[in-house]
Amino acid sequence: MEGFIARWYASLTHKSLDEFKALARRVAKELAAGSSVLEVAPGPGYFAIELAKLGSYRITGLDISHSFVEIAQRNAAQAGVAVDFRQGDAAGVPFENESFDFLLCRAAFKNFTRPTEALQEMYRVLKPGGRALIIDLRKDASREQVSGAVDGMNLGKVDTFLTKLTFRFMLLKRAYTRADFERLLSQTKFGPVRIEQSDIGLELSLERAG
Repeated sequence: MEGFIARWYASLTHKSLDEFKALARRVAKELAAGSSVLEVAPGPGYFAIELAKLGSYRITGLDISHSFVEIAQRNAAQAGVAVDFRQGDAAGVPFENESFDFLLCRAAFKNFTRPTEALQEMYRVLKPGGRALIIDLRKDASREQVSGAVDGMNLGKVDTFLTKLTFRFMLLKRAYTRADFERLLSQTKFGPVRIEQSDIGLELSLERAG
């Protein structure tokens, strides 16, 4: 996403800021002080910024969108926190091996053009014992489930209509099923994973063996 679309998405997702705060609190409970964290495809940077408010972590955000990097940098400056947002491709992460203790990829994996390579890169940059959390849309979610989830976002009428169209004609077509993820992960060095399913989403907890 670039330009107007990126700005619209940033405005839309800001309305779900409480969800980013809750996820940040959840992750912070599992991190030691000084942990190095990478968020892949952070978009406007809301999660990384909220996490930075909670502890002395070294947080990096990597997004392929120049617009999102600029938006996230401005948001971090306004929040008064230090997060290193930079531009780059999830399938070719510009970091050394074993650089991070924790990695998050939320609502973005379905958009990656080279998903297997992205997973392999996640494994590469995690330290031994490091963990990754991938949260994304479930391809086999029903139209009724998606509609109910969007209605629960408390958006305006126009944004609700546009968001439902985006889910129906774009996001669901790109998303993965549980079986899809299991097939992709079989091509990586990640060991057994935990996959949890919600009404419209999947949550994958991954770990690089120590």
